[in-house]
Amino acid sequence: MPLRSTARTSLVDLVIEQMESLIADGEWPVGTKIPAEPLLVEQLDVGRNTVREAVRALVHTGMLEPRQGDGTYVRASSGFGAAVQRRLRRAGDLETYEVRACLERDAARHAALRRTDEDLTALRAALAERDRAWHSGDLPAFIDADLDFHRTIAAAAHNSVLAELYDHLSDALRSTLRSVVGAPVPDSVRNQYASHAAIVDAIEARDAEAAERAALAHLTEAMDALRGTDEIPEDHTHA
Repeated sequence: MPLRSTARTSLVDLVIEQMESLIADGEWPVGTKIPAEPLLVEQLDVGRNTVREAVRALVHTGMLEPRQGDGTYVRASSGFGAAVQRRLRRAGDLETYEVRACLERDAARHAALRRTDEDLTALRAALAERDRAWHSGDLPAFIDADLDFHRTIAAAAHNSVLAELYDHLSDALRSTLRSVVGAPVPDSVRNQYASHAAIVDAIEARDAEAAERAALAHLTEAMDALRGTDEIPEDHTHA
């Protein structure tokens, strides 16, 4: 989506609005560098100070992040997302996981009731990719695949607010998952393939209660690992 030339009075607000739209629509994805200031000035047909003020405002909200000597990067897809990330940076791993548990139980329940055939295909593919990443031994790839799997469940719930909240938790969850994967517990607890497969099976069967139970089972295992539990109770090892 090209930037529109702006020639109205409230230039800074209009430039901010356009930049927010570019970020929200994925034209400027989270983690990527935005165009350099001279290019923004040219594309927007506004002064350098207007561009600087707009960028400064979005840095203040947390949507953009300046990196000395490198440029300015997209940090969050919305002002709300930036606020969530700021709060999560002050939270502990267990607190974050407890919030995740609330979202994932509801996501699994709603997905079982609302999923489409396309959602189910996406879930099976995400589960298979998660399993491939685990057996590859590449833990960063496994964490990415695990987060993608749970994002797919959130998408299958067909609740845009829930999906957005889960997406904003992802950065905090990444560090939390590293804690779980690195915990001194059996591989079956770190991998949790059976409990993840059980979530998909329940969603396929449109069994909302079973989906919620399966989600809770794997989350309980992970929270026990975060608490430093040496022995995982038997009824938590299978969904």
